[in-house]
Amino acid sequence: MAAVIPPADPKNVQGDIVIGFSKKLEVNLFFQIDNTDGFRKQLGQLVPKITTAVQVTNDKASIKKHKQAGGKDLLKISGLNIAFSQSGLNKLGITDDIGDSLFKDGQLAHASDLGDKGATFDNKAPPTDWVQAFRDPVHGFMIVAGDCQATLDERLAEAMQILQMSSTGTCHEVLRLQGAVRPGDQKGHEHFGFLDSISNPAIKDVDTSPLPGQDTVSQGVILLGRDRDFQSFNRPDWAVDGSMLAFRYLSQLVPEFNDFLEQSANPLTGLTAEFLGARLMGRWKSGAPLDLTPLQDDPDLGKDPQRNNHFRYDFPEDSQTQDRCPFAAHIRKTNPRNDLGEPLNTELNRITRRGIAYGPELSEAEQQQKRTLQDRGLLFRCYQSNLNHGFHFIQQSWANFGNFPPGKSTEPGFDAVIGQNQLDSSSRSITGVDPKNQSTQLSLPALWVLPKGGEYFFSPSIPALKNRFALA
Repeated sequence: MAAVIPPADPKNVQGDIVIGFSKKLEVNLFFQIDNTDGFRKQLGQLVPKITTAVQVTNDKASIKKHKQAGGKDLLKISGLNIAFSQSGLNKLGITDDIGDSLFKDGQLAHASDLGDKGATFDNKAPPTDWVQAFRDPVHGFMIVAGDCQATLDERLAEAMQILQMSSTGTCHEVLRLQGAVRPGDQKGHEHFGFLDSISNPAIKDVDTSPLPGQDTVSQGVILLGRDRDFQSFNRPDWAVDGSMLAFRYLSQLVPEFNDFLEQSANPLTGLTAEFLGARLMGRWKSGAPLDLTPLQDDPDLGKDPQRNNHFRYDFPEDSQTQDRCPFAAHIRKTNPRNDLGEPLNTELNRITRRGIAYGPELSEAEQQQKRTLQDRGLLFRCYQSNLNHGFHFIQQSWANFGNFPPGKSTEPGFDAVIGQNQLDSSSRSITGVDPKNQSTQLSLPALWVLPKGGEYFFSPSIPALKNRFALA
């Protein structure tokens, strides 16, 4: 009989992985290590400052209690987590194989697999739009979140001081990206305008009251060494309760995307720009899923967490027709639900998403010119125990593959939102967006989400940070 693997102790797990920070603003800071021994000694002082899953749970409980008591102001709450790339492990002298080939190679080596424009399979040409920081080695990644700019600055300054992060210290900053929750009624929405982060899975023994429609996944799908981590036999002991982090710096061409919707709409058949956008995404901007309200938006449904994720693409007409939702709609491509059978069939492919928007709101000039003048987009990160099953697989084998989901009456096409084709971005197409002409292909002549870089990181457990990464 196989040994029973116990659940993780939340005080040993970094808080952003299984719970997710409560935040209004966030800094993603990437660094290189210069003085290995000095950095490891300073890291020992930083470890007690790392925010655990227990702390994040308590923060969320405090926020809920404060709101129930009628509090209108924001509580002072912050979060700090840290992760390291394979080159970072090498720099620290940690030579154990962590058991993930994609992490070992780094994201740049597999940019062509992800479809990033300009990347070549022989790795001789980097992706066209990647910034220099991600073409060079990035050793580490700090995530700092806060309720306001003052809190964020305070927490970040403290961490940088502890690590002696400077041009003459133990490490130096190579890139700083700041994100923020969008203002007003766009809170929780990404820059295209759609409500985001609705369909994260629940994690067994962590999320004990899952929402309707929220699948519960085994801990080993997200955490190394726990139940259903199928590489657990390959992991060093210190890797237990860590997680593989995929980061993507994604620029969104919002005016161009909006213009495409306007130009491709067909009001004579009822396919307005708003309806077309919903067909490409799989949800209305309110968050209401097409599978539950296919012909018109329902804002009350969209903002109701008890209902907005409670669907499975299992209406009788869902299997072979695209009446309710296109097969290649973004949220269907990246979480196919009943398209592949029971939820357990995709359990190993689930990820926890923790992104945040960055950049300014659309200007009047951009709306008039229908052209992006200021950079904006998504600082995307997600966690999983295995990149070959998680982010990398979802992007390459689902979003970028025209014949996924399989076995349909017509080839679904690309994920119009994040699907990439590095050989010819103008050759992408999708079917099913016009419910009255479902077999007709709609050409996707441009990319509206441009990857500007990324890397794969390992987020260690608190004991690993203390006993394996840091020096006494």
